[in-house]
Amino acid sequence: MIPVAAAVIYKDEKILIARRAPGKHMAGYWEFPGGKIEPGETPGQCLLREIREELGISISVGHFLGEHLHDYGEKQVLLKAYRCAYASGELILVDHDEIQWVLPEDLSQYRFAPADIPFIDAIRGTY
Repeated sequence: MIPVAAAVIYKDEKILIARRAPGKHMAGYWEFPGGKIEPGETPGQCLLREIREELGISISVGHFLGEHLHDYGEKQVLLKAYRCAYASGELILVDHDEIQWVLPEDLSQYRFAPADIPFIDAIRGTY
């Protein structure tokens, strides 16, 4: 089981979503950005590091939204999601080929990676 943290990043009432680039696991699917939690690292530390590495921005990590265990067949992922706020920086794309700022009610219009789907309802419930 792989522990992963996801950032539900808010800015001006919108949420940042990112599409996995070709050649990546789950290419073409949208996700809440984040990454694998390294040994000795908290989920919050992971998110600060991953978002800086993958998107070039700084965030503040807020409250825990929940977790979901998803079995992809070849691997199991325990995804822990946190509400975060955009702090600073210019967005860059490293592991993604597109990003969008979307309203919470529009999230269902995107094809999300299966591990991220359970958080869409949680997000709309906290908006």
